Amino acid sequence: MSTLESLRKRSGLLVAIVGLALLAFVLTSLFEGGNSMFGSNDTAVGEIAGNTIDINVFKNKVDAAVETQKRNSQKASLTAEETDGIVQQVWNQMINEQVMVKEYEKLGISISDEELYDLMVTHPHSALVRNLSDPQSGKVSPMFADPKTGEVSSAKIREFTQAMTDEQEVQWMQLEEYVRQVRVIEKYNNLIKKGLYVTTSAAKRDYLAQNNLSSIRYVLKNYKLLADSTIKPTDEELNAYYTAHQNSYKQEASRVLEYITYDIVPSQEDIAEAKLRMQKVADDFKGAKSFTEDSTLIIAESETRNFDQSFHIAGTLSSFIDTAIFKAEVGTVMGPYEENGALKVSKLLATKMSADSAKVRHILVGYKDSGASQTISRTKVQAKSMADSLLGELKKGGKFVDFVEKFSDDGGKKMPPNKKEGEEYMGKGGDYGWLNASSGFVEPFKNAGLDGKKGDLVIVESQFGYHIIEVLDTKGSQKKVQVGTIEARNEASSKTKQMIYSLANDFSGKNTTNELFQKAVVDQKLNKRVTEKLKENDKTIAGIDSPKPLIRWAYENKLGTVSEPQEYGDKYIIAVITDVREKGIAPLEQVKDVVAAKVIQDKKAEIFTKEFTAAMAGNANIDGIAASMKLAVEQAQNVNFMTNQIPGSSSEPAVMGAVSVQKAKTMSKPIAGKEGVFVVFVESVTDATALKEYSGPQKAQMQSIQPRVDYEVFNALKENANIIEHLTKFGY
Repeated sequence: MSTLESLRKRSGLLVAIVGLALLAFVLTSLFEGGNSMFGSNDTAVGEIAGNTIDINVFKNKVDAAVETQKRNSQKASLTAEETDGIVQQVWNQMINEQVMVKEYEKLGISISDEELYDLMVTHPHSALVRNLSDPQSGKVSPMFADPKTGEVSSAKIREFTQAMTDEQEVQWMQLEEYVRQVRVIEKYNNLIKKGLYVTTSAAKRDYLAQNNLSSIRYVLKNYKLLADSTIKPTDEELNAYYTAHQNSYKQEASRVLEYITYDIVPSQEDIAEAKLRMQKVADDFKGAKSFTEDSTLIIAESETRNFDQSFHIAGTLSSFIDTAIFKAEVGTVMGPYEENGALKVSKLLATKMSADSAKVRHILVGYKDSGASQTISRTKVQAKSMADSLLGELKKGGKFVDFVEKFSDDGGKKMPPNKKEGEEYMGKGGDYGWLNASSGFVEPFKNAGLDGKKGDLVIVESQFGYHIIEVLDTKGSQKKVQVGTIEARNEASSKTKQMIYSLANDFSGKNTTNELFQKAVVDQKLNKRVTEKLKENDKTIAGIDSPKPLIRWAYENKLGTVSEPQEYGDKYIIAVITDVREKGIAPLEQVKDVVAAKVIQDKKAEIFTKEFTAAMAGNANIDGIAASMKLAVEQAQNVNFMTNQIPGSSSEPAVMGAVSVQKAKTMSKPIAGKEGVFVVFVESVTDATALKEYSGPQKAQMQSIQPRVDYEVFNALKENANIIEHLTKFGY
């Protein structure tokens, strides 16, 4: 039931006025066998907290979210990136439902209708305020703002809910649900935050750790002084270390691919044929005698199907034609010429003279979805009619500045907060000062000024709406050219592609194991590439277009499997799986090199510790120990428990921990650190100034740990939920 049913039977919100955040987007921001490339009858797209997520359930949610996004964005279809984003949002929403919502229910956290009404009307929640505000300026929409304070007005919300359509009511209900869930999350996190506390003794300990300072002299024997090859760990030693440190080898599932590519490039024969075709196009271009014939030919023959009708100044065209085209006569055809892998033919269609710079001011008349403002509801036809009417009034003597203040939809007319009444600023009275061809304004706006003359009053259209532009002044002149270009990419013919595929297929057919693959790469001196550790739901591989099928194949096949040639963009790829890691504790064989390095370091530490112990037995000071070990004495000033590293050394938490509890004029025992074994002599200790009370450090620690709740709690619950995700497996 809507919280505004006490006001009326129906409620909603004008979508054109507010940027309603879809729930899926909100949740995302809070959490932030065989050779076939395809084929699996398993219907589980994943698992969350022991609950299997069926692909049909997931697909229905994704399809519904996609359709909603299409309606909201008024698009017939979405880009691959937009669809991928929605897929991830739906998955995150399902995680929220399975993990977080159950936590809220278990703890009895909820929002009553009365409380929601308070959040939506009486004391608008910040999440609601954001949705009633312009996303760029942050200002509350005038329809909801108190005219005196600029804040959201409860009265205006009540007034606005009296005249809503059914569609707008649906939007309002979604907004209610959004605010409800945001508030539940806030309650949950606040509950945990209130349970966190820093005692006075803990605050004091932290304060002393940060402010007690020690000056030290030390001797370090670096592990590098003993070659790794001199130490041979036994299998028993490796197993013992691995068993004792298994949690250090937790890993996510991953795959490593090594692959070669056969680039699909046009042959010399293909290029020669393309040049002949483009020469024929150039001849036809020369024969075209009208703008209509030129434009028709450009759209029909150019791969881009794009006819750039704008005029260009010198230095803005392709370097192949930029100089010559400005000296040529209208009708001149240049090319074919090759640029960026394409053959091009260009024709000089027209020339004109334009100002170097112009001073202009404007009145913007926007329309719904024009980009001028989300609060505009007039149609495009209404906007054009209004612009024409205003232009007529201006030509009759209307005062431009007054019209700007009363009618312009350009937010730039408003005085910035750092300016005072009477001061000048860009956009004041619609005046944007001097502009030139490189100024950052939309092309129709710039061209109206540069191509006009002083005193002109014209209407031009841009993506922001209709601009009524007055040219206040102009300077200088320059030549502009309109150039029509037809281009066709140099592409491999079917015959060439088949030949390249045959070479790739021959390689994969003869080298069906990892050993054969690697040997052939060396023998044929091929360029082999290696991927990073690929996660199952990774979306990209550097240098490979849309690689999801390849990643899916890697997870459906065994270690050492070699793929058949697969086409990705402009290349055929043959890959071999060279590393397979499953989620959990990595087996010893996969981390044996890392474990061996740790065991070798530990054994070096044992050797060096014995050497230091012997040296310390006959020496009472740090200099004698250093001389006996044939090492140098180093020193560091003002270090403490919070010091990340000893100056000139690596991060050494074990050493710093020992130093922090050492008294002045005392010698440490040998300390095994990350870089080597240390012996430290503390020359002096400067104690921190004692405080009468520690509420300041106590408060600082609380402020430090509480914000972590907002993300660490979810991450902990998510980890405990043991989430398994197979989106890529099903083409997502």
